[in-house]
Amino acid sequence: MHVLVIENMPHSDLGLVGIALTEAGARLDVLKAYAGDPLPMGPEPYDAMVVLGGEQSALDDDLHPYLPALVRLMRRFTETDRSVLGICLGSQLLARAHGGDNRLGVAPEFGWQEVSLTVAGQADPVLSAAGAHFPAFEWHSDTFTLPPMAEVLAWNDAVPLQAFRIGRASYGMQFHFEAGTAVIARWKEIYRDQIDRIDAGWLSRSAALEAQHGAASDAAGLALARAWVRTIAVSQAVTIATVDAA
Repeated sequence: MHVLVIENMPHSDLGLVGIALTEAGARLDVLKAYAGDPLPMGPEPYDAMVVLGGEQSALDDDLHPYLPALVRLMRRFTETDRSVLGICLGSQLLARAHGGDNRLGVAPEFGWQEVSLTVAGQADPVLSAAGAHFPAFEWHSDTFTLPPMAEVLAWNDAVPLQAFRIGRASYGMQFHFEAGTAVIARWKEIYRDQIDRIDAGWLSRSAALEAQHGAASDAAGLALARAWVRTIAVSQAVTIATVDAA
C-alpha cells in the first residue's frame, strides 16, 4: 500500500490517519508542497492520496501556485478509482477539483463541534464507522458548494457540507477528524496567538472542553481513519482483479 501525502503548511499532521496507515503497513511519500516539493505528474505508482489542511484558501493560486496542479492531481486519482482523502483545505480542494465553488470567509468554526451524518452518511462504509453523531475538531472559515455527482455525508447547523464522497472512495472531510487530542495539544502551543484572536477565552477553557469531548472525538476520528484506509485495500483488489482478467 503506497500512499501520497500532501502537506499544505508547516505543522500539519496525519495524526489519527497516520496511526491507521501505520497499522495497515502503508508506505508513505510525504510532500511539503507549500515548501516547493514537486508534485507527481500523475497518480502512478500510488494507491491512495491524502491532502491535509492549510491556512491558505483553496483559491489562493497567486501565493501558492502549486494549487492548480494539486487540484488536477486529486481529480486524476478519483478518475482512476484510487482512494482520496481531503481534510479541511483538502476537502475544499477536492470540491474545486470536481466542479464545486469555494466560498471564502463565510463559514467560521473553531473547536470541538458536533457533526451529524445524513441518511447517505449512515449507509456509507467510511462515515458510518463513527456513528450517527460525534464531536470533531473544527478550524476553518471557508466552505464550498457540493460538486456535481457528489453525495453529502455529514452536516451541522453551522456548515451544511461537513463531508462528501465522489465516486467509490474520494472523501472530503471539512472537520479535522485526524486531529486527536495529542495533535490539538501541539496546536495549542504552536498557534496560541492565532487561537487567542479567534476566541480569547478558548485556551483557558480547553482542558474542560477536552474532558467533555476529547475521548469521543479521538474514538470517532480513529474509526473514520481506519475505515478510509480499508478503502485502499479494496482499490488494490480491484486493480489486481482487472490485471488478472486481462
